[in-house]
Amino acid sequence: METSRVQYLGTGRRKSAIARVWLRPGSGKFEINKRELAEYFPLREQQACVNQPLQGTETVGKFDIYVLAHGGGVSGQSEAVRLGIARALLTFNIELRPALKKDGYLTRDPRKHERKKYGRPGARKRFQFSKR
Repeated sequence: METSRVQYLGTGRRKSAIARVWLRPGSGKFEINKRELAEYFPLREQQACVNQPLQGTETVGKFDIYVLAHGGGVSGQSEAVRLGIARALLTFNIELRPALKKDGYLTRDPRKHERKKYGRPGARKRFQFSKR
């Protein structure tokens, strides 16, 4: 007989990064793309960013967290994981919504890379002006 595993899914996006997050009741194990948190996000700022929704709702150590992240860079992925964890916590308990909303963890950051414009070296930069 197969035991049903309880898990909560959340998807986060930031820039061009996408993170699918699964929360399972457990001891606090954190795995991103089959690697540990400190190995995948070496900077403390990124590790702190990922843990913010858990600390804001006082659920640190109550879930095993599994993440599949792809696209974008490391910073965008860390913020995508943060949004995914916040959304997964909502599927776990809707009463956590005011705490997550107050701290801004449910807001998706809409800023994206601006495209390069023709006749210019970048999106907004201009070539050097020569008076003579």
